[in-house]
Amino acid sequence: MERANDSTFSRFILLGFSGRPHLETVLFVVILITYLLSFLGNGIIILLSILEPRLHTPMYFFLSNLSFMDLCLTTCTVPQALVNFKGKDKAITYGGCVTQLFIAVSLGGVECILLSVMAYDRYAAVCCPLHYMVIMHPQLCLQLVATAWLIGFGNSVMQTALTMTLPLCGKNQVDHFFCEVPAMLKLACTDTSINEAELFAVSVLFLVVPLSLILVSYGHITHAVLMIKSAQGRWKAFGTCGSHVLVVIIFFGTLISMYLQPPTSYSQDVNKSIALFYSLVTPLLNPMIYTLRNKEVKGALRRLVGRASKEG
Repeated sequence: MERANDSTFSRFILLGFSGRPHLETVLFVVILITYLLSFLGNGIIILLSILEPRLHTPMYFFLSNLSFMDLCLTTCTVPQALVNFKGKDKAITYGGCVTQLFIAVSLGGVECILLSVMAYDRYAAVCCPLHYMVIMHPQLCLQLVATAWLIGFGNSVMQTALTMTLPLCGKNQVDHFFCEVPAMLKLACTDTSINEAELFAVSVLFLVVPLSLILVSYGHITHAVLMIKSAQGRWKAFGTCGSHVLVVIIFFGTLISMYLQPPTSYSQDVNKSIALFYSLVTPLLNPMIYTLRNKEVKGALRRLVGRASKEG
């Protein structure tokens, strides 16, 4: 195995589920199908948000950013995992490992912030409907999204640097199917308690704070909706928020299970399964949830298909 010195390798070995070779073939098929469906679903949402004038609103601007992040996350981790599941060589280059780590950490942070921004958007739509377009003007939407990306990438630069500069002392076998911070910390041959404390603090910052803001937003939304006298009006108001609430529960529930649990709570196989759900299943569920529960998206899709049929 090539290595530059005791701390830096030219490549790492992603063990994945290699201890269960019978499982890898099944996972290859399931992951490939899920990845293709996820790519298609998120691509359709991005395309509709660009081409359909009726979807040129703050909500769909944020949703298209969410879909773009999901596309980037799955494309960063899944193709390499498929190669490793199918082949005997489980290796990933050092640069590829750094790239995976950087993108996964940055996009996770961006999505946490973006989901809280989307909750604020729903708060403005439900609680201040007459001033909604004044509050959520295009410049503010761009600033909010840009801030989310800058904070996410800034945090990732720090996390990646702190993790990849640890001495490894000859260890290059990552007990995971992609390079992530907790798995890389286990390779270090030095005390990582400071790194673990820093990771926990950052996890609290990116998970607990945005989730608290989301809960506050939906507290106000619930109060405003309950003031509506019409049952039909209440259901309509809740319907505009239902998809987002479901995505928040799935996303934050998964990440909290990954990063805010004691290290001994789960076996490594369970941790890998949770990470697989977060990096693959969640990006598939997002477009399904927003498409199946949203009449505007389904209507835009029908119009787009109708136009394509006429032009064909």
